[in-house]
Amino acid sequence: MEHGESMKEIECIEKLRDIATKVFGNTGVLEIKPIKVQFKENLSYPSSNNLIPDFEIQVKMKDGKECTIFFEVKSIGQPRYVRMAINQLQAILSQRKNVYGVVGAPYLTEETMIICRENNMGCIDMAGNCFLKFDNVYINIQGNPNLYSTTRPLKSLFAQKSTRALRVLLCNPKKEWSVIELAEEASISLGQTSNLKRKLLDCEFIEECENKKFRIRNPEVVLKKWAENYTYRRNKITNYYSSDDVETIEKRIADYGESKRIQYAFTLTSGVFLVTPSLRYKRAFVYIKNNVKDIAGSLGWKEVFSGPNITVLEPYDEGIFYGLQNINGMKVVSDIQLYLDLQSYRERGEESAQFLLENRLKKQW
Repeated sequence: MEHGESMKEIECIEKLRDIATKVFGNTGVLEIKPIKVQFKENLSYPSSNNLIPDFEIQVKMKDGKECTIFFEVKSIGQPRYVRMAINQLQAILSQRKNVYGVVGAPYLTEETMIICRENNMGCIDMAGNCFLKFDNVYINIQGNPNLYSTTRPLKSLFAQKSTRALRVLLCNPKKEWSVIELAEEASISLGQTSNLKRKLLDCEFIEECENKKFRIRNPEVVLKKWAENYTYRRNKITNYYSSDDVETIEKRIADYGESKRIQYAFTLTSGVFLVTPSLRYKRAFVYIKNNVKDIAGSLGWKEVFSGPNITVLEPYDEGIFYGLQNINGMKVVSDIQLYLDLQSYRERGEESAQFLLENRLKKQW
């Protein structure tokens, strides 16, 4: 950690030292040599760059071999900070022999633990999750819940205004953006966009370019993370019945929308069929922005609580309509929005979402 830690960060180091000591002791094959937590300003390892760890623990194996474990702690466990810790440890370890590096944080996700493993580093968090592999020692503990609410994945990335910017980035995966350009395209403030950019960088969801702009990084990962935090049921849902068949219902919606200049877009089963005709369905799904009851009355629909063949979704945010597609004269949500909706749809939704991902989205990336 950087010099001048706050009390909270110092407590984090001390807690991680206690947790690591307990983990090592429970193996039954390691003898831990007593050592106090020593902060880097009190250590004096020889180093041309004054590179020293946050603290260390010395262990002795049953065969008598000893190893020193160096810990670099970050108060935030997001990928960007984990990579910073890894870089610091690599520099430290290059100057020492018979040492092993471990990244510590209040909470580490599976993704950040993989980053550590790929860089031949151990990792441990305050929930007791860890991965440690040195000499003949192998310790892997995962699945302990996050008890530190301030370090949970940043839900604000998937808040209403933030998702407008995410749609823009994912719908234009090869484009480079400035903060001003993204703010204008997503219809959000410069301040919101700047804060979002910082959070996306921390999570390694975007990468900075040489011209001081940025672009989406690994869009499939970003989209799947978003899908985990999304459900189409966030929208207001009303079910209707019409005596018309589904094809006629959709045609009448499209014609009415165009003639009355009403903002609409098909999604779920209707959207999938229009972009990749591949399944039969008996229920139309459509986003309509305003005056749903008036539209339903004009088209002769009856509101029902069972057996609907029309489901109208009133969008929770106008960003739903970003990147609309016009297919055979009918408006369909973007492939990004369609994927999100499908992932939370019970009736073969995940299967259709995967088909969309493999046959359309990946080809754009």
